Amino acid sequence: MDEIVLKGMPFFGYHGVLPEENAIGQRFVVNVWLACELSEAGRTDDVSKTVDYARVYAIVREVVEGLPKKLIEAVAEDVARQLLTTFARLQSVTVEVEKPGAPIPGIFGQVSVKIRRDRA
Repeated sequence: MDEIVLKGMPFFGYHGVLPEENAIGQRFVVNVWLACELSEAGRTDDVSKTVDYARVYAIVREVVEGLPKKLIEAVAEDVARQLLTTFARLQSVTVEVEKPGAPIPGIFGQVSVKIRRDRA
């Protein structure tokens, strides 16, 4: 299966378990891997035979900047569901939501959740 990958999409949202996370907000970074057949798009150079990256970005942005959730797991799940619902070409989608500023005492680069959801 071929893939379209959008990586490093930064957004500002209000997700988190702690009340201050919901009030102050923080940065989230989202990466998506979209599994679909791309050979026809490659052969024909026809944009209608692929997935519109701009629409993918808009959906991810709407979810991350939208209604607050407690868990980044829920953010990832919502992104995956909406992408699979919107794009019939997708066979599966992998979504990674990074939370660089997670309220964890200690030094770390990031916390992230990565899920894969298939069409079936």
